[in-house]
Amino acid sequence: MVEFMKPSTQALAMTEPLLFETVSDFSEGVAMVRKGDSLGYIDPSGQLAITVLDPNVGVAAGYSEDLAVAQVGNYYGYLDRDGDWAIEVQFQQAKSFHQGRAAVQQGNAYGYIDRAGVWVVEPAYDLADDFADGLAVVKQDGVYGYVNRAGAEVIPPKFRDAWSFAEDRAVVRLDNRYGYLNSTGEVAIAATYDGAFSFADGLARVRVADRFGFITPSGDWAIPASLSFAADFAEGLAAVLIDGKWGYIDPTGAVVITPQYAYAANFSEGLAAVQVDGRYGYIDSAGEWVIEPTYHNAGSFSEGLARVQIGDRWGFVNKSTQLLGVGP
Repeated sequence: MVEFMKPSTQALAMTEPLLFETVSDFSEGVAMVRKGDSLGYIDPSGQLAITVLDPNVGVAAGYSEDLAVAQVGNYYGYLDRDGDWAIEVQFQQAKSFHQGRAAVQQGNAYGYIDRAGVWVVEPAYDLADDFADGLAVVKQDGVYGYVNRAGAEVIPPKFRDAWSFAEDRAVVRLDNRYGYLNSTGEVAIAATYDGAFSFADGLARVRVADRFGFITPSGDWAIPASLSFAADFAEGLAAVLIDGKWGYIDPTGAVVITPQYAYAANFSEGLAAVQVDGRYGYIDSAGEWVIEPTYHNAGSFSEGLARVQIGDRWGFVNKSTQLLGVGP
């Protein structure tokens, strides 16, 4: 089994596949795992790769840009790849790094720090989100806008709601309707929708009354709003709910995997987690079972592995159906 050992001691390989109370997805070559009071990061072979040196760490996230958010008591800091503090615990809230910046809360306000822990956007906002496409959503005095990595308000706060940029479009709320901005702050798609979501795979999911459809970056309908529910597109397919069952459509709206599942996740690395009869397994883009429904819970594949749960324990499975730490 994985042993959480002192840094000077060689870590042993994991031989029990469903071992952990808590795990994260693999990110940047490692996944966070917790066993009892011990917390660390394993590599894709099941070896303990990073030991968290501070025994007071209660919660830690996956690595992003070589730093991981970690919590001690009610405060947060960032761990380096050696499991030591790169940025000391000091923030009331902290998010993962994206594009060299992380949103953090100090006192009653949010700002952004760089990877050295230096303030690049002083704490002045009620909320702050991750950077994407060089811009980040901030909230001030009840309205939302966007700052760049230097902290300039390139799109001043004026929206009732706003989402992060994706594929050069960002969802914003004007009055009681949703539309999309481009990265210069111009309205790219008029605010005519009752609900709207970020672009993914070149299409965005929108809601008109109680029905969902998909639009192009110019605002044209790719799939009219006729679906009772739908998820975003990923790898060319979107999960949709039809007559109480989940299946998948392609970008033309054609059903390519017949609705038959109690739950269906987005495709990731060629596979999607789906649920039948209370158990989760994985299908490919043709709807064929790759991993039979076995698990009580299942995450998406990331870096070749997916987290899976049986009972109250988690482990990882690969695309050959092998649990991490179990030989062929």
